[in-house]
Amino acid sequence: MTLTEYRRKRQFANTREPEPGKALPPGERSLFVVQLHHASRRHYDFRLQIGDALKSWAVPKGPSFDPSVKRMAVEVEDHPVEYAKFEGDIPKGQYGAGHVALFDTGVWSTDGDPETQLAKGHLRFELFGQRLKGGWHLVRSGKSARQPQWLLIKDNDAWAGPHQADDLLTGVSEPSNAGSRTARAKRPTAVPATPSPRAPRKRDWAGAASRLAGSRKATLQARPFELQLAKPVGAPPGGDDWVHEIKWDGYRMGVTLVAGRAHVWSRNGLDWTRKLPEIATALERLGVRDAAFDGELIAGGGTRDDFGRLQAILSGQKQGALRYVLFDLLHLEGQAIDESPLTERKHLLERLLSGAGPHLAFSSHIPGDGAAAFALADTQAFEGIVSKRGDRPYRTGRSDDWRKTRHVASEDFAVVGYMPGKGGRGGLGSLLLARSDPRHGWRYAGRVGSGFSDAQVRDLTARIGKSGTSKASVLVGEREARELRGARWFAPMFVVEAFHRGISSSGLLRQPSLKAVRLDREVAELVERNRANRDADADAETAKPAARSEATAMRLSSPGKIVYPDRGYTKRDVVDYYTKVIDWLLPEIVGRPLSVVRCPDGTGKACFFQKHHTAGMQRVDLVPLKEDAGNQADYLVVRDAEGLLELVQFNAVEFHPWGAMAESPDVANRVVFDLDPGSGVAWGEVRDAARHVRDLLAGVGLQSFLRTTGGKGLHVVVPLNPGCDWVLVKRFAHGFADALAQADPRRYIAVSALKRRHGRIFVDYLRNGRGATSIASYSLRAREGAPVAMPLDWTQLSRLSRPDAYTLGDVPARLKRRRKDPWQGIDEILQDLSQWATH
Repeated sequence: MTLTEYRRKRQFANTREPEPGKALPPGERSLFVVQLHHASRRHYDFRLQIGDALKSWAVPKGPSFDPSVKRMAVEVEDHPVEYAKFEGDIPKGQYGAGHVALFDTGVWSTDGDPETQLAKGHLRFELFGQRLKGGWHLVRSGKSARQPQWLLIKDNDAWAGPHQADDLLTGVSEPSNAGSRTARAKRPTAVPATPSPRAPRKRDWAGAASRLAGSRKATLQARPFELQLAKPVGAPPGGDDWVHEIKWDGYRMGVTLVAGRAHVWSRNGLDWTRKLPEIATALERLGVRDAAFDGELIAGGGTRDDFGRLQAILSGQKQGALRYVLFDLLHLEGQAIDESPLTERKHLLERLLSGAGPHLAFSSHIPGDGAAAFALADTQAFEGIVSKRGDRPYRTGRSDDWRKTRHVASEDFAVVGYMPGKGGRGGLGSLLLARSDPRHGWRYAGRVGSGFSDAQVRDLTARIGKSGTSKASVLVGEREARELRGARWFAPMFVVEAFHRGISSSGLLRQPSLKAVRLDREVAELVERNRANRDADADAETAKPAARSEATAMRLSSPGKIVYPDRGYTKRDVVDYYTKVIDWLLPEIVGRPLSVVRCPDGTGKACFFQKHHTAGMQRVDLVPLKEDAGNQADYLVVRDAEGLLELVQFNAVEFHPWGAMAESPDVANRVVFDLDPGSGVAWGEVRDAARHVRDLLAGVGLQSFLRTTGGKGLHVVVPLNPGCDWVLVKRFAHGFADALAQADPRRYIAVSALKRRHGRIFVDYLRNGRGATSIASYSLRAREGAPVAMPLDWTQLSRLSRPDAYTLGDVPARLKRRRKDPWQGIDEILQDLSQWATH
């Protein structure tokens, strides 16, 4: 997702639309918003939050609840998440001028990676808004158009019906010129603002509850209730009086359903209803008015490995389906049944949940054989089991009637540092642990600060001694690096075995505690064990490739697929091109966060921009980075030839690296000025402008390099060594562009408004910010003719007849004849922007 186009099209001094950069609210799930936009042509804007931006489509007629109606949805530029709150007027003369009204907003979810689904041309998802609910589909149409066209289709579920968006406008604000052509629309008559789902079949649940032993009439209140808790034990109990359930690895939740409205309560009594609309809606669809439930909120299968996924979904970092696994029923339709035997309550609960849908599940049990249940839970990677007396009532608080037995995982780690201690711990607070990593050597896994005896603290302190520096010796994510200020790092020194409760969404250990210092094991054994595990996996790699021949051994899918229809170039041709230029391209992208343009159906159809690592990518690396909105996401990073060619296998055509390295993302080492000519600008003027920019930069002591973009313009690239922070780089680039435009306004412009660029060259400085990218040298472009972005010597500029003169068909041969790399030594030039640091 990229907000470059959003920025280009707007002048934030003249519009109330939000400027990108505001932090996302912490702990919020991914949202959707639909806005009614009275622009020059009235339409609905349909937006889904993916990562730190809103993926957006313009839907001329708005969503339809009729599954047989396929609404055209034209993909437009991404918007910042803050845009979901925007209502009001965009001033005349600004892009999209007209009134914007909020039609609906809420949470959305999809069971899988949304970017992968979009790449394949079919996104299945659910909406949980006030007006829009249930399942939906976005399907790429395949029609050739200037902007990618999709079809928005309602799933044939309980929320399907005859309603159209224009039927549901009660409460939606109207523009001040409500009588104008763009404002006119059919207003609702008898149609409610919120459609109702098809009602489930009614049953006599009150009668069924009243027949349970110990049931009694009672009035249920919409408030949290105290939960029954399990006592931890070392082994499951035996005997036929016990039933054994899976111990789900999620969040415990109690629910009260009062007058048909669900209230979801956390274990400590917080109201999570708004955070979990799919769970509340599913419970309200059961067809009962009053009920009280106990259960666990899970993601995936609810195993140890799924807990990190649950955290990521709830925080908005990832997408996925949530389920509420119910294991107890305490009240039903005016009947309190908490005094009834557990097995009777569960039998009634199982009947109630029959056909309840994907967001609710019944937690079944095994009677009697606790040892077998515990062993089965371990083989399926569950945290353990909860054993319950089947003949007992529900008792709040912790009691011996419920007992939990956990499987505790332990693993070997290398010790790579420590955090200084406080109080009685003296010099050692916690050990920093790392795993062997095939691409980085070692990756930080977490810190362990519990499970130590006093003697172990003394021994470890003596073993470590005065070793360590403030510089991390292993790969550490940005967020973790901030949390580990004050840490002392060293090369992997010795091995410890640590207990843990699984892996968090950020890849760190959950609740680690020290099991033992393993002086009987060597650090090298961990590397060998990791390599052996990779060898056992047919899809994993045994070694980092060093030769191009190894890189091309990857099986290529659909080699005959046409990628450039105007030239007949196939996917095989694209792979062959990148294989031939890989020695020149890799230095431009290796180790940098990367965005790619993927064209699953060829460049003649819809392509899309991708910067996040997605499921199925095994050879290309990732780096967790904090985004402008405050969330953390996994960015693509190419480390070697195989990583690059895997992206080509995933239909990547263009490569756009950051101007910084993945390990130091806040330090820019490239400045790029993109000279983008407007209509009516001759090619000779663009060449002259590039020389002018070069000379001005040289006048302030900065050497620059030249590149064709494969499009209409040229890049002038300034290397920085040492690098500079992005605030300084952006200020310098912006000031330089403004100075050019002010000195010669008939020739240059520093704002991107298309209508003002005729006859002038836009000096695009917006590529010089954290997260911004520019096309890599030697990268293909997804344009007619298969052009290539080509680095040049300044002496070649006068002979360059057009900006797209270099293509897939001739660049490999040119490189064979070339005697010298025109960018040779670019990273060895010592220059920076320090003289502007205080300006």
